[in-house]
Amino acid sequence: MTTTAPWSDDELDRVGSAEELEVASQRRDGELSNWRTIWVVRVSDDIYVRSVNGPASAWFRGTRARHEGRVNAGGVEKDVTFEDVDGEINDAVDAAYRTKYARYSANTIQRITSSTAGSTTMRLLPR
Repeated sequence: MTTTAPWSDDELDRVGSAEELEVASQRRDGELSNWRTIWVVRVSDDIYVRSVNGPASAWFRGTRARHEGRVNAGGVEKDVTFEDVDGEINDAVDAAYRTKYARYSANTIQRITSSTAGSTTMRLLPR
């Protein structure tokens, strides 16, 4: 998978610090789905998202068609590729979610850091 350009430092800062991210997946016919609002975290020089409701979530299922879409957060709107990730990076992503959203209830944090949610972790690669 190749990208046309990495995230700029400014984009990483703006998207990574945004409270929420809007995501629209690209359908098989090339059209974008409706926007969905989700949480987003930055780990090092990468941006990650996951589905709090796991793989059954409609917006996550939408990313399966083409693994492409558009995101909007912190005043940055970009076409992206959704790259599935797993393994050790999930620990760092869990820690980022716990830190960034610490003011939310323990139950909410547990849901976004659960193995079900973790199974949907995706790195957003700008296109």
